[in-house]
Amino acid sequence: MTPEQIALIRDSFKHVVPIRDQAADLFYTRLFEIAPETRSLFRSDIRTQGVKLMAALTMVVNSLDRLETILDAVQSMARRHVHYGVTEAQYDTVGEALLWTLRKGLGDAFTAEVELAWTTAYGALAGVMIAAAREETAAA
Repeated sequence: MTPEQIALIRDSFKHVVPIRDQAADLFYTRLFEIAPETRSLFRSDIRTQGVKLMAALTMVVNSLDRLETILDAVQSMARRHVHYGVTEAQYDTVGEALLWTLRKGLGDAFTAEVELAWTTAYGALAGVMIAAAREETAAA
């Protein structure tokens, strides 16, 4: 990721934070629309899950210029997701729901450059998570 992409993500995320509850609702509504089978993966209240989602996004956004500091946490999350039943293909679905949510929440501020920056960041993190999930699956 370039410094410019990191700045675009951070600037756009500042607009998401005030609407974080609505953004989480948008995200999960969209996720369950495009992948209804994912609904059963969430055992806790979806509002509680939304708080966790926004906390994870905040951690990632704040660490974009030093991703190595959160790699252990991201990999641990991926390993837990394996045991919840998350499949590798669902990482793409989550990415699609995230981008859709950002597009809806940011409106005209979700430019092509902002979309590319978020796509790049999500792709990098999803790649790390998928690798950790594969290792966890192989070890099980």
